[in-house]
Amino acid sequence: MKGVYWQPNRVGRPTLATIAIAAVAALWLVETHRRRTPEPYYEEKVAAARLAAECMATVKERRIALGHPIDSAADPAATGLIGVAMSPATSTTGRLAAKRISANPNFAAVVVGYLKRAGLKSGDTVAIGYSGSFPGLNIAVAAAVQTLGLRPIGISSAAASQWGANLPDFLWLDMERVLFEEGKIGFRSQAASLGGVEDRGLGMSDETRQTLHAGIARSGLPSLEADSFPGSVDGRMQLYRDASKTAPIKCYINVGGGATSVGKSLGKKQFRTGLHTHLPRRARGIDSVMTRFLANGVPVVHLIRVTALAHRYGLETEPHRPI
Repeated sequence: MKGVYWQPNRVGRPTLATIAIAAVAALWLVETHRRRTPEPYYEEKVAAARLAAECMATVKERRIALGHPIDSAADPAATGLIGVAMSPATSTTGRLAAKRISANPNFAAVVVGYLKRAGLKSGDTVAIGYSGSFPGLNIAVAAAVQTLGLRPIGISSAAASQWGANLPDFLWLDMERVLFEEGKIGFRSQAASLGGVEDRGLGMSDETRQTLHAGIARSGLPSLEADSFPGSVDGRMQLYRDASKTAPIKCYINVGGGATSVGKSLGKKQFRTGLHTHLPRRARGIDSVMTRFLANGVPVVHLIRVTALAHRYGLETEPHRPI
């Protein structure tokens, strides 16, 4: 059987030459008439990232001055924000990879984007829940808030998970105080809690409790204490209300997965990382700072699942050199 095949008509050389000339001309037009479309809030994002980088450098310098050298194996990017595997200030287990990724000043630009999407403008009041487990993200939040001219009301947890701010004499509370005293950040937290389980340090050893209480005392901040989980949530909400006075809180920014901020195990499963403007239906029965704010129509920026967040914004996920 004879096969039947499609055969194109032959194209002459003049036609091919014309097509080639047209292609070269089109390429020239594209290359010489490029238009750059700036990313929204580009200048604010760059400014926040630069401020975060300065803050991280300041923290690194103070850490070294205190006699805590950089462990190149744990902290190959030499950020100075990576703690140790275990210490008397350690509350629970933690992923070293996540701590490495979070020590990136470009997260400040990410936070700026979320806050602008939430509709915030200079002078607005924001509530912040800082975590000792992620000092890099704490710095990113502080840098973004300062760059945008917001009015912050912060509460810091003293305890940290593995590889976080868990050096007994250099907790997140100490880092924040250094940044304030050095003039890098113009504000500090309004209060501190022990952190850990239910924000009350449940299950911690006496040595760990003593270490964290000493850190809070060094900071000079009031200590938030409660005798129950609802009491911990109530205490935080009351402080935010009292500190905001008559100004409405326009956003709540949470760092980490603390139960008081997010909710217990079920709550942690309901909230993705990023900006939330509505309370998820499945989270309506969960009590936490985040759910209370969302129930009252206050947007929430939730910073957790750092690896996924870095992938979303094209940030480095395997830092191996100074950023």
